[in-house]
Amino acid sequence: KVESSDSPLSLEKKLFVEKLTPSGVVIEPVSENQELKTGDKLISRIIIRSDRDMEFVHLKDMRASALEPINNLSGYKYSGGLGYYENITDISTDFFFRYLAKGTYVFEYDLRANIEGDFSNGITSIQCMYAPEFSSHSEGIRLKVE
Repeated sequence: KVESSDSPLSLEKKLFVEKLTPSGVVIEPVSENQELKTGDKLISRIIIRSDRDMEFVHLKDMRASALEPINNLSGYKYSGGLGYYENITDISTDFFFRYLAKGTYVFEYDLRANIEGDFSNGITSIQCMYAPEFSSHSEGIRLKVE
């Protein structure tokens, strides 16, 4: 059971499940004991906070083996005033930033639950490659897919 850490470069990871209701699409946070269903669409939200400008930062978001990314194309992206390379692999999604300015950034990407079982969702870690003392990681949670 991994707990989150604090540093000048910090991050927070949350999972949400998307549900269709009569009033439209609603996202709800995934709790530790919540049972998901095969085919559920989840949203992984990562919040990065940096108290200083940094260069060459690597963010690695591990995911449970029951989850598959809906978009599986790697490439350079630009979002919210920040350019980064997103690399999608079998076990994680990696984000590479050449320059990360001081501030708060939010990343989201969609996942689909496709296998039944009890899984560890994994942690998300971030590290400045030229100053490794600036690193942080999120906490891990368990997922149950029925």
